[in-house]
Amino acid sequence: MAKNKIQFQKGLSLPRFLSQYGTEEQCREALFKMRWPQGFQCPKCGHTGYCEIRDRKVYQCHKCHFQASLIQGTIFAATKLPLTAWLLGIYLITQSKDGISSLHLARTVGISANAALRMKHKLQQVMKDRDDLQPLSGLLLMDDAYWGGKKRDGKRGRGASGKMPFVAALSLSDKGHPLFLKLSHLSGFTLNEISSWATKHIHPGSLVISDGLNCFPGVTQAQCEHEPVITTKGPEYDGKVFEWLNTVIGNVKSAMHGTYHALSNKHLPRYLAEFCYRFNRRFQMHAMIDRLAYVALRTQPVPQRLLKLAEVRW
Repeated sequence: MAKNKIQFQKGLSLPRFLSQYGTEEQCREALFKMRWPQGFQCPKCGHTGYCEIRDRKVYQCHKCHFQASLIQGTIFAATKLPLTAWLLGIYLITQSKDGISSLHLARTVGISANAALRMKHKLQQVMKDRDDLQPLSGLLLMDDAYWGGKKRDGKRGRGASGKMPFVAALSLSDKGHPLFLKLSHLSGFTLNEISSWATKHIHPGSLVISDGLNCFPGVTQAQCEHEPVITTKGPEYDGKVFEWLNTVIGNVKSAMHGTYHALSNKHLPRYLAEFCYRFNRRFQMHAMIDRLAYVALRTQPVPQRLLKLAEVRW
């Protein structure tokens, strides 16, 4: 049997990572090039001439004398952690298939548990914001899924109490192989909710294949085609239609159950987004570190009070 190219890709080893980002100066140099690929440009006047004030870690414009920080206006803004801790956190979160808990992150990076939790949630928000900009297109599989809920009430699936509903959508290649994934928490599986979600996350003209749940025809209101497949066990049912999507949903639940001892329902959208971000870039693990750092430098700061808020919408 041929080796799975995704599972056996080299990625970026820890020694190699430390050789590139092991010191604060290396991290600053790398982030400088990511933030200003064409060289420094003053955020206020656009002038390119500058001098570095090393003791304050700022860059002063020669023309207007505006002092710009490397992390000002980014997800790293106002952090008390060294850049080496942030880059190591990015490395650990992106290179782990099933993710990493905040406690494990804290022990490995050498920071407090609260600092690790803030770091993780901020990076998850970067991942979510980035993937939200890219709607799915082409041939899609869509299904309903649930997270959490009471374990001893005797109910499972759609009728169980306390469960968090989320929609799973997977785009396929011409050969039927999975391409891109979206997992989004919904307030419920209603026609209007699916229609609003599809308008934002699915490109018009896409073909959506779903089971017979009554809410999924809502994608037609987003200018998408819809093809229902009845999933009752009978001679007409082809169990392979949703095989890839069911596998992905199972992997998501297994990963989160195995990695996190406790997961607050209000933060579920961020954890789903983290899984999607890695899945959607699974062919280039080695490049994921620089790509996430690059996007983090272009993401607006997220204050602690906003991190604590529940994300009730997708």
